[in-house]
Amino acid sequence: MSIRGARIKFSVALMLGSIGLLTSSTFGQSPASNQGIAIARGSRTTNLEDKVATAAPKPDGEESKDVAKKPNSKDLEGDIEAVKAENAAVRELLRKMEEQQKMLLEQVDRLQRRLDGAAGADLQSNGQPTATRNAAATLPMTNGATEPVAPSDAANNSSQPAPIQTTQPSPERYQDGIILWKTPDDAKVPFLLRFNNNTQIRYLNTLNSGETFTDHLGVVREVHRRNDITVNRSMFILGGYIFDKRVRYSLTVWTSAGASSIVVAGNIGWQFNKHLTLMGGYTGVPGSRSLVNTFPYYTATDRSMADNFFRPGFTQGFWATGELTKGLNYIGFVGNALNSINISAAKIDTNLLFAGSLWWEPLGGYSEPGKSANMYDDYFAQKKLRVRFGTSLTRSREDRFSNLDQSSPDNTAIYNSDGVLAFSTGAFAPGVTVDKALYKMWAIDWGLKYNGLAINGQYYFRGLSDFEADGPIPEKSTFDHGYELSASYFVLPKKLLAYGRGSQVFGHFGNSSEYGVGLKWHFLPTERLWLNGELMRVNKAPYSGAFTPYTAGMNGWVPMLQGIIAF
Repeated sequence: MSIRGARIKFSVALMLGSIGLLTSSTFGQSPASNQGIAIARGSRTTNLEDKVATAAPKPDGEESKDVAKKPNSKDLEGDIEAVKAENAAVRELLRKMEEQQKMLLEQVDRLQRRLDGAAGADLQSNGQPTATRNAAATLPMTNGATEPVAPSDAANNSSQPAPIQTTQPSPERYQDGIILWKTPDDAKVPFLLRFNNNTQIRYLNTLNSGETFTDHLGVVREVHRRNDITVNRSMFILGGYIFDKRVRYSLTVWTSAGASSIVVAGNIGWQFNKHLTLMGGYTGVPGSRSLVNTFPYYTATDRSMADNFFRPGFTQGFWATGELTKGLNYIGFVGNALNSINISAAKIDTNLLFAGSLWWEPLGGYSEPGKSANMYDDYFAQKKLRVRFGTSLTRSREDRFSNLDQSSPDNTAIYNSDGVLAFSTGAFAPGVTVDKALYKMWAIDWGLKYNGLAINGQYYFRGLSDFEADGPIPEKSTFDHGYELSASYFVLPKKLLAYGRGSQVFGHFGNSSEYGVGLKWHFLPTERLWLNGELMRVNKAPYSGAFTPYTAGMNGWVPMLQGIIAF
């Protein structure tokens, strides 16, 4: 405590001591004085009575004897005046003592308030850095996360003892993401700002693969082999509500070092109720289970080879989503194309894409509510059976998004089953380029979970037709189908997961397959942070993607090590 605080305490102690003495003098000695006054009054009254008594008529014999004892009237008047003066003096003394006591009490109260303020300042200076105190002075008064704190009325309560304050537990800042700001429910302008992040760091080695592959036309093509460490994906998402709790928004920055790609996207919408939310912006086309709020909670950290080959991608559009009835969920979408990342509006054609997904969880939620609600693994290991059945449909008239004289198209969403881009020159016939094609895809998925065990599968059917090309091609349409299948089990509950997975593509121009095993280690008690090691065997990969582990034509063993945080 500071010297100033000590002095104030000494002054308060001295004043309290003085009050004690004065109080004892006032309330201890005054009764005695009053008693003395009463005695004096009594004695003088007795003398007066005696004098009056002696002045009363007596027998003649006695009157002569008491003549010498007759009272003097002047003495009586003097005694009465003396008594009156003493009474007035005592009353004046009591009045002055009462005023002094009042003044002392007011001064002690002021000193006590100053002492309390000095003690708080000393506590801050001894236990908190100056920068923190300055920052606290400029921050809005909140209870640690969301609720404003009303300032105390010190002026009105200055003469009253401070009430005992109970510490209210502040709301958790982590609520399915980090709550940066949230207004009270009765705020004039409701506002929520939540921060989420998905970051994936990966080591990938595909050097075991051959250096070339041959397509269905006999053309030898290069296999892009890799041995690198990349921040494969990093997504920063700010979202919440504003003006009204039904007005939803999100701002997303999506980056991939492997693809040298950065996408800045935004969504806005209106949530009518749990049955219907309308949104507009940038999102994944819901043509596969893996594109319905699932990333990165797959059995393996990345999507399977078959899923990457069949699925649509990401584009801008409008969608409606909600729960039709208990356990039955849907999303319907209309957008620009299968994949329009980094495609300008000047290149996008006038044809729209339509897609939708429907899934049913009849025995209760397939996973816990929140960001990981659609995860494949059974991290939470409930001792009851849970199942899921779903289906997805997609239809889009696709354009290559580039001039026919460019051999490599900007539209990289569609591959033939031999690993060649469908819109690249020579994909269907030597020297011929397809400019437009109709894409149709249907997927059926299912899954079950029980006490740490999870089995998930999906089957795909895809057709390409209605080709427009700059020359004749032998095919009027192509049809490909395939599946993915995975099984996982927590060997150590909520810590160590072992899994096996595989996928196949049965294609118009050739077949492909893969299988792999891996471990996931949740080294902290959360499903949103883990390390992943996997070894897979790939046979003739039909797809290439810079942020996937696959390159077209790849054969051989592929090891991967990954670290993921998704909160």
